[in-house]
Amino acid sequence: MLDVSRETLDRLKAFEALVLKWTPKINLISKKDQADIWGRHILDSLQVAECGEPCDHWVDIGSGGGFPGIVLAVYAREYWPKTRFTLIESDQRKCTFLRTSIRELDLNVTVLSQRIEEAPPQNADILSARALADLDTLLGFADRHLSTAGFALFQKGESWQKEVEDARKSWRFKCEAVKSHTHDSAVILKIEGVSRD
Repeated sequence: MLDVSRETLDRLKAFEALVLKWTPKINLISKKDQADIWGRHILDSLQVAECGEPCDHWVDIGSGGGFPGIVLAVYAREYWPKTRFTLIESDQRKCTFLRTSIRELDLNVTVLSQRIEEAPPQNADILSARALADLDTLLGFADRHLSTAGFALFQKGESWQKEVEDARKSWRFKCEAVKSHTHDSAVILKIEGVSRD
């Protein structure tokens, strides 16, 4: 797992406090997850940075409560300062939360409050999503928003192999599964070269 500086850790803790403060109002995370927000959400999101790299434009889709988008932007603020982030989220209340977090944590992030399929193509170097949709649907979003040389990082649970198999019926893509640090049966799928079959 990544080691981060005291400054980055402090920012992540400030974000944790924001999530816990806003959750009773807009249900960012479940009641059960509030006790283990650090392991269940923050570290789970932070590990995506190990598969990423400094780039010009990182787009996180279905950003919800800021996982992994805000967590990655906090990491990038210190380690990849030139990387700009765009978060796409259609829920207006969650967008307000995301914008508040961005302002309070001083992050280089833009929020688009639109549906992913309606947002203008982003030409992203890296596209990320966590707990959003099945892989077939995610590849449709990647086809729209990813640059041809870019790659996607999708966090997936234990049924990931079946999702890959099903998606191959409609799509061509290269896929590498990176084992999750936080869940035994979960992976981060690194996907490149997405095209319709």
